[in-house]
Amino acid sequence: METLRIDILNPKAKTLLKDLADLNLIRIKKENVKSEFKEVLEKLRVDSDDAPSLDEITEEVESVRKARYEK
Repeated sequence: METLRIDILNPKAKTLLKDLADLNLIRIKKENVKSEFKEVLEKLRVDSDDAPSLDEITEEVESVRKARYEK
């Protein structure tokens, strides 16, 4: 078995790949890709005892967005 990473440029190609998977010619697996933001956040937390969690950051962002759109 050979593994390839493919960047899909045209949505029609994704349909073709799904058809090949339906015919059991290929298997499609999704990669677990860490977001760049999460990587930076983990680096910043290494040296800090009181760094906010991802949930706390998300909550703050949502509250700021809500305040912005209520105007």
